[in-house]
Amino acid sequence: MSEKETLNQDNGETIDINTDDSISGSTHLNEPVANEDEIGKLKSEVQELKEKYLRQVAEFDNFRKRTAKERLELIQTAGKDVITSLLDVLDDCDRAEKQLQTSDDVAAIKEGVQLVFTKLKNTLQGRGLKAMQTIGTEFNPDVQEAITEIPAATEQMKGKVVDEVVKGYYLNDKIIRFAKVVVGK
Repeated sequence: MSEKETLNQDNGETIDINTDDSISGSTHLNEPVANEDEIGKLKSEVQELKEKYLRQVAEFDNFRKRTAKERLELIQTAGKDVITSLLDVLDDCDRAEKQLQTSDDVAAIKEGVQLVFTKLKNTLQGRGLKAMQTIGTEFNPDVQEAITEIPAATEQMKGKVVDEVVKGYYLNDKIIRFAKVVVGK
């Protein structure tokens, strides 16, 4: 095939097409095809896309700031419900303290303190708090921390929890405090 080709159109005209810049011809394949209207159109489209991008960046930044602010507020007020439910127990403690100062009836004071303690336990259990049952169970390092080992009283108590120094707790089935226990050996 030659460097210079002739193209026939439907109307019978022939166009001299030159595929090589070094050879003269009436039309070159590498001449720019875009006219001024197309360039202007592309420039305006690029400008629109830039503006759209800037708006998206600003919107995302606002979203990030708003989310951070809401999260901070949530953290600051997260314990509000629990504290509000404990206010009744605190009021009962105040009344019990007044009774301790004025009454000499030990049985009544004991009963009142027991009622306050029961109310506190029930309120916390209602919020998802659950105490671990450890005494007499196999030692489990995943939920228990061994403080010390002592000789077991019976053969069955070897490797089991003999005493509980600090009670462990779950909050909604997630450990919030490990039990500190004494293990039989």
